[in-house]
Amino acid sequence: MGQSVSEIAEAIGAEAFGDLSIEISGVAEPADAGPTDLALATRRKYADGLSAGRARAAMLWQGADWQALGLEAAIIPARPRFAMAGLTAALDKGPGYAPGIHPSAIIGEGAEIGADVAIGPYCVIGAGVRIGAGSTLGPQVYVGPNSEIGADALLHVGVKIGPRVRIGARLIAHPGATIGMDGFSFVTPEVNAVEQARDSLGADVDAVGQSWVRIHSLGAVEIGDDVELGCNTCVDAGTIRATRIGNGTKIDNLGHIGHNVVIGHDCLFAGMVGVAGSSVVGNHVVLGGKVGVTDNTTVGDRVVAGGASVILSKVPAGRVVLGYPAVRMDQHVEIYKAMRRLPRMMEDFAAMKARIEALDAGE
Repeated sequence: MGQSVSEIAEAIGAEAFGDLSIEISGVAEPADAGPTDLALATRRKYADGLSAGRARAAMLWQGADWQALGLEAAIIPARPRFAMAGLTAALDKGPGYAPGIHPSAIIGEGAEIGADVAIGPYCVIGAGVRIGAGSTLGPQVYVGPNSEIGADALLHVGVKIGPRVRIGARLIAHPGATIGMDGFSFVTPEVNAVEQARDSLGADVDAVGQSWVRIHSLGAVEIGDDVELGCNTCVDAGTIRATRIGNGTKIDNLGHIGHNVVIGHDCLFAGMVGVAGSSVVGNHVVLGGKVGVTDNTTVGDRVVAGGASVILSKVPAGRVVLGYPAVRMDQHVEIYKAMRRLPRMMEDFAAMKARIEALDAGE
């Protein structure tokens, strides 16, 4: 069953005009919209698509003449992009997981399950686990012993949580996310080639080949409220202290947060971001897709790193960086321009060299 235009407008705090009783069952791009869809024409450039579709109502930009566009109703928010968050939430039908605890779920001794928790087929809940009220665990979720998950969490299919993990309220973990398993930490009996390379910064190494010995992860993971982890994202347990992620941080698919890392609040990491062990990332940091952060470094508050940047040293607060190694974005643009000029410069240099050689030969 759908919602009326007036109900949707009220839910997202937007103005509505025209026939507010029109029932909306979904959203669509303007050219694809049917009579029960809300067409999304949030910018003027999308308006032409309305004539190709059959939408009766649309969400439009500020100042749009909805009647001239042939619509029967319109929703006009103050900030359409932000309104998309409320609109999609209002129309989201959810993942469809069944309520209650499935008979195939295994729940360990002493586990505390809050009110209205849904636990899907073949889930395994370890001993001493605490799961907050209103949480939903999809099929095949694993929660390790003595871990704690706050209220209203949503753990999708195949999420795995290690032992002693502490998670706040309203976590969303997408399929395959893994939290709190061993970090990648190994050592050799004697100084190894990696240590020599780090100390020498490029000189040849002469260390004898040795077998790697695991340093076990005795720490865990601590995650704040309102965190979201994408599909197959991994957050490693700390070696001694916990790996930490602050409130409101969102990490896209295939992210990797190494052991002992500390991430601040309200950060946004796009797909395939990797943060190596023991690094500290500040608050409100945005890392584009495939950004890498080296180990044992610091990224300041409000830093923005463009896609595929590689951060190899400390980045001060508020800086916008790009490139490998990451430098100020304006500096990177100048470096890139200079690199594009190199072939022409080399041609000019070769011509100049030939003229000089010809002059020398004539002498």
